[in-house]
Amino acid sequence: MVLGDLTLREQWLAELVNVTRRIAEMRTALRSSLERIGTPGTWDHVTKQIGMFSFTGLTPAQSKAMASKHHVYMTANGRISVAGLTNANVDYVARAIKDVV
Repeated sequence: MVLGDLTLREQWLAELVNVTRRIAEMRTALRSSLERIGTPGTWDHVTKQIGMFSFTGLTPAQSKAMASKHHVYMTANGRISVAGLTNANVDYVARAIKDVV
């Protein structure tokens, strides 16, 4: 229905562009924050990856510490939802990553 209606299709495409842009901006913000605060390691993989999720490189123990110490939840293999990052929380997440690394 959406793809078959020109108006709805254009609206959907515009929203898709906005979502994609926001996720890319959050990836850049996370990497910048991690680097600015001197988090050990290299963080270019955060901006090289694409999609709604990012493999942070955190170990299972570090991922568990993110949840228990900082209430930042991710899978045990260190995969985090980039879509869940906002301008208001990205620095907090970066500081939490630095703490567990």
